[in-house]
Amino acid sequence: MLMATRRNANEDLPPPSLALLALEFRAPWEFGALLPAWPALQRAPAGDGHPVMVFPGLSASDASTVPLRRYLGAMGYDTQGWNQGFNFGPRAGVLEAAKRSLEEACAQSGRKVSLIGWSLGGVYARELAKEMPDLVRCVITLGSPFAGPPKSTNAWRIYELTSGRDIAREHDNFDLPEAPPVPTTSIYSRSDGIVAWQGSIQRPDHGEVENIEVVASHIGIGLNPAAWWAVADRLAQAEGAWKPFDRFGLFGLKGLIYPDPHRA
Repeated sequence: MLMATRRNANEDLPPPSLALLALEFRAPWEFGALLPAWPALQRAPAGDGHPVMVFPGLSASDASTVPLRRYLGAMGYDTQGWNQGFNFGPRAGVLEAAKRSLEEACAQSGRKVSLIGWSLGGVYARELAKEMPDLVRCVITLGSPFAGPPKSTNAWRIYELTSGRDIAREHDNFDLPEAPPVPTTSIYSRSDGIVAWQGSIQRPDHGEVENIEVVASHIGIGLNPAAWWAVADRLAQAEGAWKPFDRFGLFGLKGLIYPDPHRA
């Protein structure tokens, strides 16, 4: 892992406001929106059967990613969780076990593995892809805090409590803003009440990175229909034929769902 040596342009970024934090209570409605959105979600590009590993967020377990994994399974992917119980931070043995799981999934399928991570799980996915790029097809993160200072979220105290680690010291041990050397997509929301959205913006470190904005809460982004469609669309790309997400497709209707990420 590389030490973070260059100044982070977001180093003074504060966490989301209390007003945005209060909006996290809308998460159940995002999950409820999956039912009316299901016919449209089934029309997303179909998968090719390659393996997909999904990492849960802080203090969450594989149970939180079951809906997303079942959807992706129905779309034609071989999905699995991280199989380590609750995510209480990178405690001793966690990253090593994740590496073994990645190696096993690749060996069993004979194919590269796509990594999806929700919040802190996305940080794991990115760092795994940096260490083992030959085994990773692509990385997709959902509301993951990799480009901001360690205390630019409303969850840093929970992180320190559950992991037993100092978040600032942990942050300095990795170059989190650096993109993995594989196709990398960050799905984020400006109305995220946990993670400052600027901390989820991937800089253009190479030609196969992108940011996709959705309207979602942090707690609900992994259950959000717009996020699910974007995930399925990104996974369906042929290996070696990556193209940026087309937010104007479907006769321009997608532009009503996916805001312009370049607006001020």
